[in-house]
Amino acid sequence: MDAERLRKDEGPGAAVEPLERQWHEPLYRYAELLSGCISARLTGTRGTEELYDLHVRDCLESVPLLPTSGSVVDVGSGGGLPGVVWAICRPDLRVVLLDSVAKKCRAVGEIVRALGLRNVELLCQRSEDTARTRRETFALAAARALARAGVAAEYLSPLVAVGGRLLAFKGPKVGEELGEVRGRWGRLGLAEPVVRPYGPEGSSRCFVIWEKAAHCPAGYPRRVGAASMKGWWL
Repeated sequence: MDAERLRKDEGPGAAVEPLERQWHEPLYRYAELLSGCISARLTGTRGTEELYDLHVRDCLESVPLLPTSGSVVDVGSGGGLPGVVWAICRPDLRVVLLDSVAKKCRAVGEIVRALGLRNVELLCQRSEDTARTRRETFALAAARALARAGVAAEYLSPLVAVGGRLLAFKGPKVGEELGEVRGRWGRLGLAEPVVRPYGPEGSSRCFVIWEKAAHCPAGYPRRVGAASMKGWWL
């Protein structure tokens, strides 16, 4: 699929502003905790202000896209981005932070406890393992800076219930990433993706959103490491 053929909706826009006003204190505290974490390198950015501007605000843009109820999973959560932001702004949702690096999981666990978040579950395992034990149980699964769009879809689709949604944070190469799959999303039980730009005018940031239209075949995800070695669409 060429970039010109991608359907683009309006971004969440002004819906983010009241969210930031309402939850600014815990969101900023989260940035402070990330900045002060010395037990694990959770982001490439260190200062609180920069963390807040580059990461927390970026993740805040996805909050209007969350489901009205249920459980959501942040795959490859790292420092809890976007999952911790979701948990702060949507205390009514159950938010699962999924990451396979034990050091990061321990550090994020400390942050979650410091913030007093009671709607967060930490899973320190690979998404392939989670897909076996909690297959198609989530209303939404998301990935931020995890992998190219096609690879991310293989990790996310087995986690999402039919009727749910997949979400990937993307940038200027989104057309290239989606184009390499050549419209074969149905193999994973997915509808064609929608690209939703966000951020200031001229920004290349966007969300890629897939609706889960049918059950994901049992063969996905493949064994550990296979998704990044050979595309499922080939």
